[in-house]
Amino acid sequence: MEELLKTTAADLTQLKYALDTFYFLVCGALVMWMAAGFAMLEAGLVRAKNTTEILTKNIALYAIACTLYLLCGYYIMYSSDAGGILPNLGGLIGSENSVDAVLAGGDDAPYYSSRSDFFFQVVFVATAMSIVSGAVAERMKLWAFLAFAVVMTGFIYPVEGYWTWGGGFLSEAGFSDFAGSGIVHMAGAAAALAGVLVLGARKGKYGKNGEINAIPGANLPLATLGTFILWLGWFGFNGGSELKLSDVGEANAVAQVFVNTNAAAAGGVIAALITARLWFKKADLTMALNGALAGLVAITAEPLAPTALASTIIGAIGGIVVVFSIVTLDKVKIDDPVGAISVHGVVGIWGLLAVPFNNAEATFGAQLLGIVSIFAWVFLASLVVWLVLKAVMGVRVSEEEEYEGVDIAECGMEAYPEFSASKK
Repeated sequence: MEELLKTTAADLTQLKYALDTFYFLVCGALVMWMAAGFAMLEAGLVRAKNTTEILTKNIALYAIACTLYLLCGYYIMYSSDAGGILPNLGGLIGSENSVDAVLAGGDDAPYYSSRSDFFFQVVFVATAMSIVSGAVAERMKLWAFLAFAVVMTGFIYPVEGYWTWGGGFLSEAGFSDFAGSGIVHMAGAAAALAGVLVLGARKGKYGKNGEINAIPGANLPLATLGTFILWLGWFGFNGGSELKLSDVGEANAVAQVFVNTNAAAAGGVIAALITARLWFKKADLTMALNGALAGLVAITAEPLAPTALASTIIGAIGGIVVVFSIVTLDKVKIDDPVGAISVHGVVGIWGLLAVPFNNAEATFGAQLLGIVSIFAWVFLASLVVWLVLKAVMGVRVSEEEEYEGVDIAECGMEAYPEFSASKK
């Protein structure tokens, strides 16, 4: 009988390990699908003549992120001593968990595959880099962007990731960011802001007398599809960050995270749509799309602790903030074609500051320390890289290439060739 109980307990442990690993992998796949969402959103919000190039950037940056994070990024984030500032450098991911280690039991026993953890983390890196893509759209050289992606995904992101999720000094200080409002989203926006400042605005965006000229996107149905894909992927983004599913408490927590994530997105849409209607006297679709994303970014810092109603309010405030932020950045001539800096940066800050309202263990002091540290590191490091790239290879296409569209200049093909005049 005793042997039977031991066998049953071992089988149950292995079953829970398999379930948690499978859940982790599925959530990672959902986050990977967000790469498609970013690609569709950005392709819809740029002009037709720049579509192929931005799609190329999105698939290439994903591949670069996966490769650089495998080579060094993952090791930088998770191989260093707790409480530190400078991470170690290293190589490939370590060995897989053994059956004996899993069956040893206790709180320290691994409960999911090491490879599943790497896969889940690598798609987060790609998400951070995808944020940069939209902000610098329509005027950046493709290869300069990809060169920046190498440094961002292989070094800049992993360092601040080590400070937080890797057990570095921000983690020790009590900084709380459940799924990455700051670690992923604000970091991506900080890198994007540095790039936009180095690049300058698109030709024709701002007039000599201070006027702001709208440059509409080519395909709003595609942008809307991209937003829904991102909304779906976000369930993996936040839900997977719970890390575990195989007991009643964790299963209930995952369900709460899913409900809160959805509620915040809905609140963001409604608030942004109403704000746009009151301000512009029109129902602005692009603001509604950004409102959904703003709600999702806002709740990402703490999607478990709030009630569903509180999550709706957090998302709604994010939806209001993003409208004001997009308009304000335009007024100061920071040209962001898709609103990425506002959605992921400004609202990411709001999400981090909202954490102490629902999580008693979080403090505003620790949250502010995290905001300043992450933003300063990513912005300054990115600014240096952008300036080096500008000096070495240039970061902006020529005025003629920008006028004709970067599809032809950078990729030699058009996304919508049937719209072009035939040449005989």
